[in-house]
This record gives sequence, C-alpha cells and structure tokens, in this order.
Amino acid sequence: MKKLFLSFFWVFLILLTLIIFTLSTVGITTERFNSFITKRINETNTNIDLKLSSVDFRLDIKQFSLFLETNNPEISFRELSIPIKNIKVYIDFISIIKTKPKIYKINFSFIDLNANSLKDISTILKPSNFASFLKNKVKSGKVNFQLELYLDNSNSFENFIARGDVIDLKANIIDDINIENTKFNFFADKSDILIKNFQSNAGPILISDADIKLELLPTLSINTNFKTKFSYQENIPIIKKFLKRFAFEKNIKKIEADLTNNLQIIFDETYKIKKYNYQNSGKILSAVLDFKNLKKEFLQEKLMKINLINTDFKINMNSNYDNFVKLSGNYFLTENRTLPISLTSNFNKDKINIELNTDFDEFINLEFLNYKKQKNNIANIFLKLEKKKEKTKIEKFQFKDADNIISVENIKLSKNKITYVDKISVKTRKDGKKNNEFLISLKDKILIRGLKYDAERLGKIFSQKKNNNYFSNISKDIEIELKSINTPISEKISNFKLLGRIERGKFTKISSKGDYSDNKFLDITLKEEKNSKKKYLEIYSDLAKPLLSEYSFFSGLAGGKLFFTSVIDKDTSLSKLIIEDFKVVSAPAIIKLLSLADLGGLADLAEGEGLSFEVLEINMEKNNDILKISEILALGPSISVIMEGYQDESITSLRGNLVPAKTLNTLISKIPVIGDIVIPKEVGEGLFGISFKIKGPPGKLKTTINPIRTITPRFIQKIVDRKKNSK
Repeated sequence: MKKLFLSFFWVFLILLTLIIFTLSTVGITTERFNSFITKRINETNTNIDLKLSSVDFRLDIKQFSLFLETNNPEISFRELSIPIKNIKVYIDFISIIKTKPKIYKINFSFIDLNANSLKDISTILKPSNFASFLKNKVKSGKVNFQLELYLDNSNSFENFIARGDVIDLKANIIDDINIENTKFNFFADKSDILIKNFQSNAGPILISDADIKLELLPTLSINTNFKTKFSYQENIPIIKKFLKRFAFEKNIKKIEADLTNNLQIIFDETYKIKKYNYQNSGKILSAVLDFKNLKKEFLQEKLMKINLINTDFKINMNSNYDNFVKLSGNYFLTENRTLPISLTSNFNKDKINIELNTDFDEFINLEFLNYKKQKNNIANIFLKLEKKKEKTKIEKFQFKDADNIISVENIKLSKNKITYVDKISVKTRKDGKKNNEFLISLKDKILIRGLKYDAERLGKIFSQKKNNNYFSNISKDIEIELKSINTPISEKISNFKLLGRIERGKFTKISSKGDYSDNKFLDITLKEEKNSKKKYLEIYSDLAKPLLSEYSFFSGLAGGKLFFTSVIDKDTSLSKLIIEDFKVVSAPAIIKLLSLADLGGLADLAEGEGLSFEVLEINMEKNNDILKISEILALGPSISVIMEGYQDESITSLRGNLVPAKTLNTLISKIPVIGDIVIPKEVGEGLFGISFKIKGPPGKLKTTINPIRTITPRFIQKIVDRKKNSK
C-alpha cells in the first residue's frame, strides 16, 4: 500500500510538473475561450470590436496565475484599427474550479507605434490638451507600451497600469522651440504617472537624468528633477525669440551652463496653478553680456562686454514669492583678468532686494570730486538696496580703493529722484595728498560739512547740459561749511560758508562767503522774487580765474576782479560779466588773431608779459540752449576789442573789431570834449582797424580777418563813453 501511494504521488507530481511546464511555456491552444474573452472585453466597452483566431491557456509562474493569451488579434475601437500584438486575460483559479471563470486583469501589448499611428489614435480620444498635443505638436517618434486593465467583481473597470518607453520623439513645445532625440520610460496608473530616464535636446538645452512624477489624485501635481546643459549663442533664433520676453535679452550674447533643476507644481480643480516651486543650482561655465549701450559717465573706456566664468548659480522661485537668485564666482571685462563677484537678489511681486560685492579694476573718473581710479588698481564695490515699485532705498553703498573711501548709508529715491539721505562720507586722495574729506546728510535740512572739497573740475560739470535733476523732489534749507576748497588754480578758498534754500532741486536763496589768501574773498548771493519767481544772482570775486578756468574763451586770463549779475526767469537769463584790471597771457585765440593781423609786437607781448586790459564787459542773453552775446567790450592800453555773436551746441559765431591803442588815442585826441555823445560822421574815416570773424563747431573754430577797414562810430562811442564813466 505504501509503495502504491508513493507511486501515485510520484506520478501525480510528474504530471503536475508536466502540466505546469506545458502551461508556463507553450501553453494549451484552444478556441473554447474565444467567445468568453470577446464577451468580457465588450462588456468593458461596447465600442470595442474584437476578433480572435486562437487562444493559449497558460500559467504565469511569477504571479502563479492562469491566463489566456492570444497573439495578433483583430481589434478596433470606433471603427479604428488598434495595432495590438498580444492580449493576456488573467482568470481567477478558483472561479475555474467553480466553472464560473472570472477575469480580474487584461494585459494589452501594443505593436510599436509611430507618430502617424499616435495621431490616428488621438482622433478617438475625447477633446483634451493631450489629444491636441498628439495631433498638432508631435512630429515624429515611436512608442512601445503595455496596458493592464483591472476589473472588479462586477466586471467593471477598476484601475489600469500602462508602462513602456518612447524613443526618437520630436515635438513642438511653444513657439519655435522643439524637443528632439527625446527618449524616456513611463509608468502610469489611475492616480500617478511616472516618467524615468528622460533625455532630450531642446535647441541649445540638453536635458538628462530627468524623473517626472504626475499625481492625478486627489489633485493634479507635478514633481520633476532634471539636469540641463545649456549652450546659447546669440545667433540661435529659437532661443533669441524665447528670451525676448526678458528685459535683459539684448545683453545676452553667450551662455554655457550645467544646472540641476527641481520643479513642483500643484493645480486646483480647474487645472490652474495653485502652488509652484522651482529650484535651480549649478555652474555658469561661461557667459558674455554685452552692455554697449551702457552709459559711461564715470568710465574712461566704454565697457562693451562682461564675461562670467566658473560661477556658481542658484535660483529659487515659488508661489509664496520667497524668490531669490544667488551668483558667486568670477568675471572679467576688457582684459582676461578675473575678478570675484557675489550677487544675491531676493524678490517678489512687490519688491526686490539686491546685495552685490565685487572687485573692479577699470578706470573711474569722478569729476565732481576730482578723483580718478587708475586702470588695473583694484577697488571693492559693495551695494545693498531695496526697490519697491517706484521707490528705491540704498541701504549701503561703499566704494573702497586703497585709502579712498566713498560710503553711502540710507539713501531714499522716488521715481529715481533723491528724497532722503542719512549720510554720505567721502575721503579721497590725489597725488598722495588728501583732497576730499566731508559728510553730507539730507534729513530736516541739507548739511554739507568737512575739512576739504576738491572743486577743480566743478566748473566743467556746471557747464555741461544735464537732462536729469535727481534732486527735483527736494525742497529744504541748506547749510554748507567747508574749511578748504581746491580751485582750478593754486589758490584755495578757505572757511567757505553757505546758507540757502533749495526748492524742487534748485537754489532759490544763497548767501555765501569764502576767503582767498591776502585778504581777498568770494561773495555769492541769490534771491528769488516771490511773485514773479525771478531770481537775481550776484557774484563778486577778488580773483577771476577760479570761476572761469573751464571756459576756453577765458584761456590765458590772469588776475582781475570779477563781477557777475544775472536775472533768471525760467529758461531765460539776462547776464552781465565785468572783469577789471587783468592780463591775457599765452591765449591761443588772441595770439592767432594778432598774428593774422600782422601785429607782431602785440603778439609777442601776449606771449610774454601779457596784454593788459582795464576792463572786460560782456552782456549776454541765454534762452534754452542758445546764448546770444549782444556785446563784448575789452579796453586796454595796448589794444581794444568789441565783439558780438551767438553760441549753441553745434556752432560758435563771433564777429568784431580790434584796434591798437595808438589809433584810438589819435582818434580821441581829435574830439573837442571827451565823452561827447554825438560823433561827426567824418571822424574815423580812413582810420586803421581790424575786422574779424570767428566761426565753427566746438574745437574747429576758423578765424578770418580784414586788416583794412574804417572803424565804426559805434566802437568809438563805446570807448568814449567808457572813458567818460571812468573819470
């Protein structure tokens, strides 16, 4: 009995093994389940039409589950043929024993689909963004995937799993931006879609090692990590068009970068973005920013390009507006000399905070301080500011070059106009000596106090046309107290004090005094009429040169006292300048004029001891950018001149007469009473004088003369009147 039992057991085991082997390998071919499979699949969707040739009854060893398999079935959905390679129908084992087979899973293996097949399939999908993308955006590619449908006890669709891979995908994303050579694996079910090993080329962007997770339930969300290699040249039209939405697009000429990215997006029930967070970190290997339109007010050489190299880069942007950009690395400008740079910017929809710390080795010229930083001398620049809409607050700015420090604390601006200054501190040196040391504050009033101020270039700055008045929002009293002021000549102004008033960035009241050496002084007053708003300016200086050195017309002037009065009414001013008891030494224009007139003796005198003048009087009217000179009269023991003309931005035009003193003395001696107003017409007939014209654009003036001309009675009258007044 025992032997019989063992024999039976071994036979059963062998038969079972053969059955399992047969079912798990070749299976058992039958047509018995054809109608059963067709009926069950049609029950899941009535739009499916399925025709089967034969069915294999097999065993899945891994899942220890029986299934029915058919190859190359004919299946259509809404009369569209679906290219399916294989169908597996998994049956509950116990249900077979009960003779009521129950399907719990159906596995579809699709034949590799190309782009055209995908577009055909998209026509049977419900209208959606995905269907539109397949139809209009996909250009080429192949997809291989399997679909598993899970059924419940009532044979209704319960869940699904789709898995596969995509290769050689080419599609249009937005505008002219395409992705090419795209491949990835995917896994999807009712609640999630996972994309692994995503790689793609998007123009100059190479995407690799990307993982994407789409959570479909309970709400739609996306979470992705990916690496990018970015290589952009300005001649790539696709990216150039994309970058046009950014303000700095025109400045970008080249970028090469390796970056790691993380993106999270959560949508609401209407598929609008509810929350997002984007993080990016990596290294900018090389970048070229072109700033050819950058203003160079303080720079000797125009900065054309800024080159970033080996620079760490990090960015964070999210829906909570906790956004920042961090940059730390190296850059160089006109030469291949790298300098450190660190930039942090925090920003949201209302404001932006910037902190910059960098070295700078280019030439800098601050004319209002007569300070120059030479090229290749390294200076450090630190800036911390906050900008909120049209308001800007510079919390701190510091420029440090060796012993030179310019420091700014808490400056407030509104629409690029200064409204508040806590403190500006300036300490600079020139030729090894201190030339600036003062403080500025702008709170209840404007205060400027210090030991030194270098005003050698101040005249040039005032002579330049300025389109912007950065102080137009300021209306305050002003006090200035400076121990010493450098002037364009060796003479200094000491103990300078000014009390005044500024309205909307312009002086309306000035009362100031300063001392030269040898008991000489400078006095400036300005008053404004309340009703007419006319301003009356008066300047007296025991030395003329410090106030006129920046004007080429007065080149060579030495000595003399200066009186200047002006009535200013909006854009118009009527002014008179008087200089008494001065000399002209080595003045190129005068010497050239005398040489052309063949007045060799006077030309030699002008180059040597100088030509003396008793008085120079200029009457002029300025209207906007046009200066009309109604009269320039210069009287001296050797020569006298009268001129008139005009000047604007493009041209200077002067004409006049020059007469040696001997001729004038002869003429005046014939007049019975010095100072007679009426001069007979015959007086001056045939007398020797010089008529001249000076005309041309700035720096290209041309002088012409006519050495034989009758002196006009007007010239004689002016000289007679002047001598009469001097008596």
